Amino acid sequence: MRKQKQRIVLEQLLVEDYAAEGKSLARIEGKVIFIEGAVPGDVVDVQLSKSKKDWAEGHVVKIHTYSEKRVTPFCSHFGVCGGCQWQMLPYDQQLFYKQKQVTDNLTRIGKVALPPIQTIIGADQTEGYRNKIEYTFGSKIFIPSNVFRKMKEEGVSMDDVPGGAGFHVRGFFDKVVEIDTCYLQEEPTNLIRKAVAAYALERNLPFYDVRKHQGWLRNMFIRNSTIGELMVNVVFGYEDENNRKALLNQLLQQFPQITTLLYTINTKHNDSLYDLFPQVYSGNGFIIEKLEDFSFKISPKSFFQTNTRQAEKLYQVTRDFAELNGSQVVYDLYCGTGSIGIFVSKQAKKLIGVEVVAEAIEDAKENAALNNLKQSHFFAGDVIDICNDAFFEEHGKPDVIITDPPRAGMHEKLIKKLLEIAAPTIVYVSCNPATQARDLSLLDEKYTVEKIQPVDMFPHTLHIENVVQLKLRND
Repeated sequence: MRKQKQRIVLEQLLVEDYAAEGKSLARIEGKVIFIEGAVPGDVVDVQLSKSKKDWAEGHVVKIHTYSEKRVTPFCSHFGVCGGCQWQMLPYDQQLFYKQKQVTDNLTRIGKVALPPIQTIIGADQTEGYRNKIEYTFGSKIFIPSNVFRKMKEEGVSMDDVPGGAGFHVRGFFDKVVEIDTCYLQEEPTNLIRKAVAAYALERNLPFYDVRKHQGWLRNMFIRNSTIGELMVNVVFGYEDENNRKALLNQLLQQFPQITTLLYTINTKHNDSLYDLFPQVYSGNGFIIEKLEDFSFKISPKSFFQTNTRQAEKLYQVTRDFAELNGSQVVYDLYCGTGSIGIFVSKQAKKLIGVEVVAEAIEDAKENAALNNLKQSHFFAGDVIDICNDAFFEEHGKPDVIITDPPRAGMHEKLIKKLLEIAAPTIVYVSCNPATQARDLSLLDEKYTVEKIQPVDMFPHTLHIENVVQLKLRND
């Protein structure tokens, strides 16, 4: 028989600070304890999930004393749903710790000379700010322990629970938190989710079972725009034409706000859409979003910053850091659908966008045409392969490079390429200050960091964007 690991619980720990990835920390006899679910100032008992010589990590099992910094979360599902992590912190404290996260990462990991870090730009709207949200329909829903005990006493089996609609439970891939109200996207998002779930339950249409890989109703994506357009994409586990048409017709009748309605048949074992083909049921299959006076076409599989209002602020910072005067050639690396490059294009002589995802480049070309941009060119492929001497001879070497890589940061080969290109200015937009700091240390060979501006895109979460301006050294 396998021996069960002894569960170690550390009692009465004073939580001292926040660490990376939203975890807080305490210290005991020189050992750092990383803790989930606590706020600096809490006194807690922590059950360890991992313990090493100098550090350990675990989660709160009891709170003895609540921190004065705590506030009551506004969402009844907080702590169970896998979305927000910081609702128990007032927003000014969230901004404080996000600013600290940027400072700590750039100083401890980057170890390069830094200018003063500008004060983080917070969001004016901290609820209803998301323009995209994904709901999951699951055959198994999360039941709180007190409710589960009552069900057992009353002889109610989990098999009697038909499933629900919401988000994945934190730590459980096969269970769904049945959401009443999610506050991250404006209505009618909750009403649409409830209507779809009710329709399926009334007709005994099966919700998807992720373990057995069977079931009809699977996911739903809702995207809205600041100009009032609304896209809904319902994902089914298999085709059932009669029920599908009946459900989609019901949605159009019940929610005239929907400007484009799509459906996707997903028979795979994963939920990704990249290799699937959403079908237009009503409308034109996309929505239009505006940033300042620029228009952007957003298709069901397009990448677009999830917080439109804060994206505008983020791109304004990027444009300011680029310091364009109409004479520069701008290269937008990891350009995606072209949003950053198009946003700065009015002050550029020429815009070159490079992105490895071919579909995104097609969207970028359409967005450039939508905004009547003549001096913009987009290319699908790896920057390392595309940006050679022949390419520079045809399109010009960059005066300004804008790079906005994924959370993993830039590949070391790309950093070597940037050092070889030696553009006078680089503007580095990052969604992960830790990997950004690592990349800055490599770019330090030829560049100095001149400006740093954090921007909060996602209130109530641990995520943070950071923009850095680098200048080529004169020596």
